[in-house]
Amino acid sequence: MQEDKEVKVEQVSLDNSAPADNSAADVADTSTDPRITELETALADMNDKYLRAMAELENTRRRAAIDAESRARIRAISVAEKILPVSDAIDAALKHSPDDAGIKSMAAALKSAFDSIGIVRMETIGKPLDPTLHNAIQVVDRPENVAPNTITDEFQPGYMMGDNVLRTAMVVVAK
Repeated sequence: MQEDKEVKVEQVSLDNSAPADNSAADVADTSTDPRITELETALADMNDKYLRAMAELENTRRRAAIDAESRARIRAISVAEKILPVSDAIDAALKHSPDDAGIKSMAAALKSAFDSIGIVRMETIGKPLDPTLHNAIQVVDRPENVAPNTITDEFQPGYMMGDNVLRTAMVVVAK
């Protein structure tokens, strides 16, 4: 059962400029109310603290990601340094038996693995000596067409991973 209720409207106005029951006067009085000013200041302070906290959180996330990447890179370099003697052994085996298919296969597999993780063998012979990349273990008289401080031979290859030197190359240098 629905009851019919009647609502009486005495006056309807579409004019917003006409105040109804001193409400405009109340708004004017509240804009200068010290409590509102105090609350606005508190709101601004809270907003500032929120923005600073969000910025600090983002910085912390960024630093954590950089630290995790750095730790992973250090671990990869450590593992790569432990594999380099295997590469030396395969190189020695290839010099001893250059036609052995098994040794050639191992050398190719190791080179492929090094390429996939970014380990690069340094090219040294004919290059100028760079103490950050090369360890000169012998100095020889300079041949006629070779500039001074030029690498003429290599005893042990050097390797890099990105910008990091995994192992310096042991080289022979012309005087």
